[in-house]
Amino acid sequence: MIEDGFMISKSADHVGREVTIRGWISHIRSSGALYFIEVRDGTGYMQTVVVRDEVSDEIFDTCSKLKIESSLAVTGTIRADSRAPGGFEMIVKDIEPLHIPEQEYPISTKAHGVDFLMENRHLWVRSGRQLAILRVRSELIKVLRDYFHTNGYVLIDTPILTGAVGESSGSFFETEYFDFGKATLAQTGQLYLEAAASAFNKVFCFGPTFRAEKSKTRRHLAEFWMVEAEVAFYDSDQNMSLQEDVISYVIQNIVNSCGRELENIGRDVGPLKKIKPPFPRISYTEAVEILVKKGLPVEWGDDIGGDEETVLSESFEKPVFIYNYPKGVKAFYMKPNPEDDRTVLCNDLLAPEGYGEIIGGSQRNDDHDSLLARIKEEKLNVELYRWYLDIRRYGSVTHSGFGLGIERLLAFICKLPHVREAIPFPRLINRLYP
Repeated sequence: MIEDGFMISKSADHVGREVTIRGWISHIRSSGALYFIEVRDGTGYMQTVVVRDEVSDEIFDTCSKLKIESSLAVTGTIRADSRAPGGFEMIVKDIEPLHIPEQEYPISTKAHGVDFLMENRHLWVRSGRQLAILRVRSELIKVLRDYFHTNGYVLIDTPILTGAVGESSGSFFETEYFDFGKATLAQTGQLYLEAAASAFNKVFCFGPTFRAEKSKTRRHLAEFWMVEAEVAFYDSDQNMSLQEDVISYVIQNIVNSCGRELENIGRDVGPLKKIKPPFPRISYTEAVEILVKKGLPVEWGDDIGGDEETVLSESFEKPVFIYNYPKGVKAFYMKPNPEDDRTVLCNDLLAPEGYGEIIGGSQRNDDHDSLLARIKEEKLNVELYRWYLDIRRYGSVTHSGFGLGIERLLAFICKLPHVREAIPFPRLINRLYP
């Protein structure tokens, strides 16, 4: 086993002991005979104190050369101090600079514009707020995987390069694929999960997805990460129950395990603690009625966009399901509603506090002839969907599933103003760097 050495997050276990921290300087100040150097090692922050009379002149002089984001190894004794970041500090015995920048670190404590921070995203991720957000992201992904593995789901790795489009045919990225012509970057793993559900019953996938929508809203990325699940024998109602179970499980676990990170970014966890089943469910028709009463120019048959989602989600303390949208605004693979052939059996789950859609789900069309008619209606290449239609030829059953956007859920959990903060290196309509 590899020994990683001391970690700041384990300081409570090392009080009174001499240890060595390897990390980077996040803050440094001097008061004559003392230097206070805050060091970050990736697991936490430690205030280290250099006392002139307790170190050599060479070490004390070295401190004057250090800059923000200098890397170093600092050795000393840990002691408890409630005033220090994290409740502990180090009395320094020795400092070994590993790299001292030749110029000042470009991201300072002063306010910076969004464009500047995005241009320097590779450095911005070192900031305290971004560190906290990305640590919550890591925990969110872990908890989601735990949920599915614990509940008997099989992980299926679905292809990123595909010939079958799952969503709007006008929102995909294309690339040359040997002698086959064009391939698309996957918008969803759903179609392949449907095939796997007929083998394993309960399956999920997790990976990057790509949408070439020319949108600049606070909820859109060109590349994002999505968890998708598919379950054989589930109808639309069971699918919604599964979604509320997943969201409740994930958020309550995040509140319990990431309390310090959420506190550091100023997130009030009170609203998060309320997110437990059951969630309210309203039909698309009821949603339109609510929006009209609130003065929005929406007619039955229109899609519900970001502005409308914000208004609806602000009306509820918990996430709210909007179910059974018109067929014309949803994907070809959704099951027609037997009680109203104008609509399909589907749902969007909107997060409260104005955050809008975090999940899209549906019961899938399990009838071969009906699905084939929809594929033709959408003017899709039937030959590319021959394998998808095979699922309906051999043991077709009722089945349902959903896709959950990691960045949108994280933006809600952390109450972020834009999803660009919810991913390490965002890809936007106007940004491919760094």
